[in-house]
Amino acid sequence: MNDRFSLAGKRALVTGANTGIGQAIAVDLAQAGAHVVCAGRSSCDESVEIISRAGGSAEALDMDLADPAAGAARMEAAGDLDILVNNAGIIRRDDSVDFTESDWDAVMDVNLKAVFLLCQRFARETFARGARSGRIVNIASLLSFQGGIRVPSYTASKHGLAGLTKILANEWAGQGINVNAVAPGYVATNNTAALRDDPERSQAILDRIPAGRWGAPEDIAGAVTFLCTPASAYVTGAVLNVDGGWLAR
Repeated sequence: MNDRFSLAGKRALVTGANTGIGQAIAVDLAQAGAHVVCAGRSSCDESVEIISRAGGSAEALDMDLADPAAGAARMEAAGDLDILVNNAGIIRRDDSVDFTESDWDAVMDVNLKAVFLLCQRFARETFARGARSGRIVNIASLLSFQGGIRVPSYTASKHGLAGLTKILANEWAGQGINVNAVAPGYVATNNTAALRDDPERSQAILDRIPAGRWGAPEDIAGAVTFLCTPASAYVTGAVLNVDGGWLAR
């Protein structure tokens, strides 16, 4: 493997690594040579098993980000990290006029506050041990750019995540930490099963995507892995759309 695309000797933490996009990211990072700490509120044993069967190195870590401070404190158990991928996120749906404060707070806590605290802890620990390189990749959304409907807290959190990515990149690039985000388009996961099972809604989505297909979790994983490798050394503060051309329409 070209060393510029190798993660050999690196240690990565991926949140929400139990299924879907998070699992694909964890597997891809391991294939590039990283030891991956698969963190999640639900068991990540399946992800660890997939990685181990393929000859990679991984371990599972329980991490519930519903309490952002307690979740961030669990990073200590992950050891010294070179890479942090903030993939975990939740969504609540309702008309904005009826949206509850509790649903607002729950989404903002996991999708934005917890991400900031994890990034902050990662940077503090990186600086404390004198390391001069690190990678943070946040998983944003098309709703980092668009409004959507019936998901006010999710849209606000993902807009906020794009901004957070940029400010942390500005502050930490000179100290060796690159901070970027990947914004997935419509991806075939459990979260989008209802949309894909609705023939009219699914067709309307496909008609808008120039690539003519739903994304696969592996499509997102490849972009994340690139942003963690030496090949992306001069990339920071970017929000990379991986959407089959959705936003170009």
